[in-house]
Amino acid sequence: MKIVLLFLIATLSCIAQNENHIKTIDSLAPKLENIKWISGNWKGEAFGGQTEENWSEPSGGSMMATFKLINDGEVSFYEIEIIREVENSLVLQLKHFDNDLKGWETKNETVDFPLKKITPTQVIFEGMSFEKVSDTEMNVYVDIENDEGKIEIVKFNYKKEVAKTKHINQLISVDKAKTEPIIDGKADEDIWSGHYWLPLDELWLGESYTKEDFSGRYKLSWTNDALYLLAEIQDDILIDTHKDPLVSWWDDDCLEIFIDADNSGGEHQYNHNAFAYHIALDGNVVDMSTNKKGKLYNSHIESKRVTKDNISTWEVKISLFSDDYDDNGEHSPLKLQPGQVIGFALAYCDNDTSETRENFIGSVEVRGDDKNRGWIDANIFGTLKLRN
Repeated sequence: MKIVLLFLIATLSCIAQNENHIKTIDSLAPKLENIKWISGNWKGEAFGGQTEENWSEPSGGSMMATFKLINDGEVSFYEIEIIREVENSLVLQLKHFDNDLKGWETKNETVDFPLKKITPTQVIFEGMSFEKVSDTEMNVYVDIENDEGKIEIVKFNYKKEVAKTKHINQLISVDKAKTEPIIDGKADEDIWSGHYWLPLDELWLGESYTKEDFSGRYKLSWTNDALYLLAEIQDDILIDTHKDPLVSWWDDDCLEIFIDADNSGGEHQYNHNAFAYHIALDGNVVDMSTNKKGKLYNSHIESKRVTKDNISTWEVKISLFSDDYDDNGEHSPLKLQPGQVIGFALAYCDNDTSETRENFIGSVEVRGDDKNRGWIDANIFGTLKLRN
């Protein structure tokens, strides 16, 4: 790609023409603190492809970035960039790499851009300038030599990806247990005697039901090793028609526990940003894996159900795992601590002899017409706050 090769030649020359393309104002001291607005994940378009540039916050006297250009679904080249403090000024240095990480420059060679000026909205180096448009948009101007040997200024317009803060739904304070309960479905430990019942009464899917058909409530507690749930479900008919736990597991009667360990919210359909554990009547635990198929997660959940007449008592130990959980890796459960917030919702799939579930009743109010979104959208989860 000729324009990429010309980019290297042009940056080596460091010809500073782009300063004329942005209006300068009062200068600021040449400190990293004054340019930290560059930090973040930026995406844009240039050279007929997509560009991505990730700048770190200032630390250790420098800022670091990675850059890549993607054309037709493949990486054309990479850059590693740093801005560091040198002799009461700043310098931007970078190296280029092919898509197989073979370097363009020699081992000890870098492409250097000395600082010329900093303003509240500009960082002007010789041959490259940054312009702040807003908190989530910036322009980068780079001097590039064309085929005729003339310098052209290429503008990169970037938009910053900003992590959205999850709205706090149904905040519940959860007290710590003094001793770890035995998961036997009896619920006779002190951990449960002092806790109040929470309702399971929000209709997410299906028609209205009577109290004789279904009613539910639950309690929560925690230790450093796990979250604990006690659920009491009154259901007049229990259905478990799919003997294979990985076939239509959502259509049998089951308890469903939604967990977002860092309460970050967001999409989790085929990733582990959050989990949606379906606990079947036989105790098998299923969620969707990253390969878009059902998978058993029995090691994440320990449960025991005791049913007497039409009332089932479910006692559950829930181990929590981080967003980087890999279905093919080995992971240790997270340690819990006071002050931690966790995304959480509880639901019950109720089927009374139909081919598919008839009702889906949750613990959190979900607004809008589509209330059955917990399996894909962790933003609808409630929020637990752990306390001693």
